[in-house]
Amino acid sequence: MIQAMIFAAGLGTRLKPLTDTMPKAMVRVGGQPLLWHMLKRMECAGVGHVVVNVHHFATQITDYLKQNNQFNMDIVVSDETRQLLETGGGLKKARPLFLPDMPLLIHNVDIFSNAHFPSLLADDPTADAVLLVSERVTKRYLLFDETMRLVGWTNIETGEVRSPYPHLDPKTCRRYAFAGIHVIRHHTLLDEMDAWPEKFGIIDFYLRQCATARIIGHLQSDLKLLDVGKLDTIEKAEQFIKENQI
Repeated sequence: MIQAMIFAAGLGTRLKPLTDTMPKAMVRVGGQPLLWHMLKRMECAGVGHVVVNVHHFATQITDYLKQNNQFNMDIVVSDETRQLLETGGGLKKARPLFLPDMPLLIHNVDIFSNAHFPSLLADDPTADAVLLVSERVTKRYLLFDETMRLVGWTNIETGEVRSPYPHLDPKTCRRYAFAGIHVIRHHTLLDEMDAWPEKFGIIDFYLRQCATARIIGHLQSDLKLLDVGKLDTIEKAEQFIKENQI
């Protein structure tokens, strides 16, 4: 069985006014909530155990799961109603809910893609974490060495570089965009979160750990990705579903 965590706690501020009355995960695309689409993808991929974090209008999500009989999956909720913890903090809080010794697929609720989960999950069993990346044009890139091991991050617009290697030259690195989809293969990596604050971002964590942990990039050359973050992307998402049979 495969396990997964869906980040569904975001405020969805860019989707206002819809998110004035509902959580982002309940915004509808093609007649169904974003959460429905994600859970169906997880089900098709063979995921049996799912952790969903909640914050904004949390009861709408928990009620929806109950009304749909948990989609016949083992779904547990990580409650962040007291404080939104960001991606790293969300993982840290949810850790007791994960099944031990089993790879963990992590996915944002508002990402539509043709990501091939089996390939991502199968990549390099020696890696502590595997990050799905693409050659998408953006301002912010993850930096990898010739073996696709994570070594840093850069903002090409500002020239900022973040890395545990103080003399890293981005020009010598492979540069790819993060897709917001990743796998933690070895839960010992999660142990390192004990020293972190309650609230932090997962990329900050990966950048700190990449010098000692094996964190690699998985390049899917045909990756198609759509972030349903704004009102004008809802219609695009509906077209995306039709074209990619998601």
